[in-house]
Amino acid sequence: MKHITFYFDPISPYAYLAFEQLPQALIGHSYQVSYKPVLFGALLKHFGQLGPAELPGKRDWTYRQVLWLAERHGIELALPAAHPFNSLALLRLALACDPQGLPNRYVCETLFRHVWRGGADAADLQRLTPLNEQLAPARDPASDAVKADLKAHTAEAIARGVFGVPTLAVDDRLFWGFDALPMLADYLAGSPWFAGPQWAAAAQVAVGVTRTQSR
Repeated sequence: MKHITFYFDPISPYAYLAFEQLPQALIGHSYQVSYKPVLFGALLKHFGQLGPAELPGKRDWTYRQVLWLAERHGIELALPAAHPFNSLALLRLALACDPQGLPNRYVCETLFRHVWRGGADAADLQRLTPLNEQLAPARDPASDAVKADLKAHTAEAIARGVFGVPTLAVDDRLFWGFDALPMLADYLAGSPWFAGPQWAAAAQVAVGVTRTQSR
């Protein structure tokens, strides 16, 4: 049985789509999943990137694409009233629901659907109160221990080379994005492609030009 680590931040619509589609995408495979909340903004900062919602043209495309993907795959999705938003409260709530900071699928599902169903403001304090009551976390989401868990998960993800969410880590391999689910399924099925040279060769391509920032 393979173990999958699902790194996510509920701010990402692609993480939501991957979460919802995962059981169907991996039907017939033997696996177990650990869900690890990470701070997407910290990944972006570490790797010097902007998020898709921070680039005007890409922002519009992202929302159109995820709405189309949801329709195509039969997944309920409504864009939240405001995006991006501060997801810290949701991340800490997820971590607080487990002593080890590893929320179960029900907790993750509840948080994802809080954001991506109904079209409301995901960060609205009036909505966060009943959400806390529903999940009844064993720990205080504002505690130092929970904050430390989020930092640890995020640092672990960066150390493994995770640059975005969702990322699904299996063995020493990273599968990034909703559209990587078929590739992950192929790996779990034992496809010989993954034992060949191409996976490693992709990391050996020389950099031809390095773009510099103009001042």
